[in-house]
Amino acid sequence: MRKIIVLSFITLDGVMQAPGGPEEDPSGGFSYGGWTVPYFDETLGEVMDQQLKPPIDLLLGRKTYDLFASYWPHHREEGVELNEATKYVVSRQELDLSWENSVLLNGNAVVDIQKLKNTDGPDLQVHGSGELIQTLLKHNLVDELWLKIFPIILGTGKRLFYEGAPSAAFSLKNSSVTPKGVIIADYVLSGEVKTGSFK
Repeated sequence: MRKIIVLSFITLDGVMQAPGGPEEDPSGGFSYGGWTVPYFDETLGEVMDQQLKPPIDLLLGRKTYDLFASYWPHHREEGVELNEATKYVVSRQELDLSWENSVLLNGNAVVDIQKLKNTDGPDLQVHGSGELIQTLLKHNLVDELWLKIFPIILGTGKRLFYEGAPSAAFSLKNSSVTPKGVIIADYVLSGEVKTGSFK
């Protein structure tokens, strides 16, 4: 069985919208696009290189797929892993799947993804794809969260965890901090939330 791993750049208040540039996703009047750029350094780049090492496949929503497909095929030297990976795209709409190794999932998203998880193959990494992540969380399909937590608060924008996300407990697998203060934390799903009392 494959694992589904969510890789996400988030702020201290959980915003994940448009981390890479102003034009990435200005929806809702979001004006902070590119908020990760001042914090990217060699250390964070090395972590990303390690986490993108093959074998990997990608599970993407339509908007993120379109964004990636407009960039990575034209930057092959720096995006070898992404170009070679199989891209599974969840969308109710027909898409231009000219980016190599792309497969459309346009049936029942939850059923299609559950079937995909049960096949043999590399783990499935989710990048961006905020709406898809909400669906995955709602149906307990996320196995690991690989988070990059940036030392800023934006106060607005799309968040990784919307209100109503189901409760779940995770265990810390790896953690480190970059020289610019980005917390790298990889979590593995560990079961139900436990509570207690200090009395």
